[in-house]
Amino acid sequence: MTISRRDLLKGAVAAGAAVAIPATAEARHEIEPLPDAVGMLFDSTLCVGCRACQSACKVANKLPEDKVEANGGVYDAPNDLNSTTKNVIKAFPAGDTQHYMKQQCMHCVDPSCVSVCMLGALHKEGEGKRDFKGEKKGTGIVLWDKWTCVGCRYCQIGCAFNVPKFEWFEAFPAIVKCELCRHRRDEQKSGPLAVANPACCEVCPREAVVFGYRKDLLAEAKRRVAADPQRYNPHVYGEHDGGGTQVLYLAAAGVQFHDLGLPDLPERSQAEFSESVSHAPYLYGVTPIALYAAMAFVINRNKKKEEAAEHGEEGKR
Repeated sequence: MTISRRDLLKGAVAAGAAVAIPATAEARHEIEPLPDAVGMLFDSTLCVGCRACQSACKVANKLPEDKVEANGGVYDAPNDLNSTTKNVIKAFPAGDTQHYMKQQCMHCVDPSCVSVCMLGALHKEGEGKRDFKGEKKGTGIVLWDKWTCVGCRYCQIGCAFNVPKFEWFEAFPAIVKCELCRHRRDEQKSGPLAVANPACCEVCPREAVVFGYRKDLLAEAKRRVAADPQRYNPHVYGEHDGGGTQVLYLAAAGVQFHDLGLPDLPERSQAEFSESVSHAPYLYGVTPIALYAAMAFVINRNKKKEEAAEHGEEGKR
């Protein structure tokens, strides 16, 4: 079934008219973590920078090598996240020593990338779902839907942690970010968790990064701090920072998190502000109808192109 441009515009106008009613802006309530939210705890006092997690991530996600030239040689050693690297270990000097920090998607409790995404291509798994008792359910993992994305890259601008990356040189570019190895859930369902362990957590020889329910990881982080206050910075990064994250961090005593590349964020989620801005066009009855029509057209076109490409590849086999 094909959609004519005339029908597309008629549908967009009708949809725009339905929502182009002046509304009063209301402050959005603070979003709490889902009861079964999963995530990771990274303890920088345990990491030795072996980067086994980087290699495991590449293999598990079938990502190509990220070749870097240094000291006359070529190494698979990316220095930042990019379209072929979802997880990276960075070194930060501190006095006579250095500390290592693991960077990947933070899976924020109230993510700005989701808030600024106009068509919902980015969303939290389980958002809006409830079980038969009416209780919220879901892992809270921030996922990306390739069929809905139009490549606007607002998520890159909205993310306080500079995480989402774009495949600039692909015919059908994707947004690349950690999704906690969600593709492995059907391959390994042992244990009580809703998803399989991410590859990075399985290979760490020091257990510097562990996977679990956010509430359990937070309790474990606080237990470690209380058990050895001389070892740790008392703050658990991600408990409240930026509205909270599902990836939590511990740092050594005397080391500040901004010295490890993590931004200083207020407890209020940035998504509260970005969402109010993205909804601003509706406050005065102004709806970007032409924009929505164009985006719908792009989605339909991209889907057809990719399906045609897939059929072409199958025909060559």
